[in-house]
Amino acid sequence: MHPVVLKSSQLILAGDIVGAENALVAIADQHGDHALVSILDELQPKDLLAIMREFDSSRESVVNMLVTPEQFARSIVLEKKYGERTSERLRAMMNAVMHRDGDTVYEYLEAIGNIEGGSETLADYFADHYDEVFSFSSSGSFVPQLDPESDAKTHNTWLMEKIEEIDHGLAFGNSIENSRPLLTRSEVADGDWMETAWILRYELPDAFGDMMITLRDRAQSILERADVASIPDAMSPADTTGDEEESAI
Repeated sequence: MHPVVLKSSQLILAGDIVGAENALVAIADQHGDHALVSILDELQPKDLLAIMREFDSSRESVVNMLVTPEQFARSIVLEKKYGERTSERLRAMMNAVMHRDGDTVYEYLEAIGNIEGGSETLADYFADHYDEVFSFSSSGSFVPQLDPESDAKTHNTWLMEKIEEIDHGLAFGNSIENSRPLLTRSEVADGDWMETAWILRYELPDAFGDMMITLRDRAQSILERADVASIPDAMSPADTTGDEEESAI
């Protein structure tokens, strides 16, 4: 193990993430970028994740700029295990690496799609935009054909329709590979979730399909919980009172 790897791991364990990043960057300063890339291969994925979590697009890191797609994928799938994952935080961290160069986004998404836990990580990345992604998967538009003021029942009905479309293979597979985009990448080049979704759907349809299956399962769970919540509780106060009065008679 390279001494700087051991030093960085010790600094991370002590909570000095910036110090660990500085130690790694010193390798690039002294021996070049390729030397640092090689060192990152020796760094534990959870330690690399700790550094990526510390820096984002507003606070750039040389490590984030040089991490390879494979190194990135191995680390990012651990975020749920080692950090409190919120969609906004996860998306910012992933965007800082994936979208720093528009020509390499595909490579990072491909690496994530090919690793165990990648589909779940991508699903978490889009957690704040499930409706838009469901709409995009079936229609090619990010605008759901749903009134924003719709009540929960109407929304759930719409969601059920999207699940049925996915179940029938209308949202991925050959229908995606053979479909013509309604939007060009340049129209959604936000360096964020829309551009990520576009690349997944039209350039990595298998990864997009796997992710949509994950989203479909999550949506199904939401609907099942909603159904359970709508069923009157047999042990509600009103029912319990009725039982007590009957027993007293």
